[in-house]
Amino acid sequence: MYTIIKLLISSLVIVFVSEISKKSSFIGGFVASIPLISVLSIIWLYMETKNIENIKNLSFSIFWMVIPSLSLFVSLPFLLKSGINFYLSLILSILITVICYFLTIFILSKYGVKL
Repeated sequence: MYTIIKLLISSLVIVFVSEISKKSSFIGGFVASIPLISVLSIIWLYMETKNIENIKNLSFSIFWMVIPSLSLFVSLPFLLKSGINFYLSLILSILITVICYFLTIFILSKYGVKL
């Protein structure tokens, strides 16, 4: 039952953002930029484990992974503006983001940062 509640709340957040975005892309973007999924994940993890060390590690990892995730929001509008169709632009943006994730992890590991 707990998993179903988590699924429903998390799904409602996504539906809420997509519905708001139909009316205003600015407000939709603002709400989507709030780290709701991260906050919900932290809450779910804490409620299930009560382990503060896990929360600290998750928060630290989220921080470092936000940086490469920004590449999606730079590359997608650029590709769309270049005339590439939506689905191909989305796929390419996701691939660029994945590459940026791997580069970030590689660079952080060279500096001794463990995620």
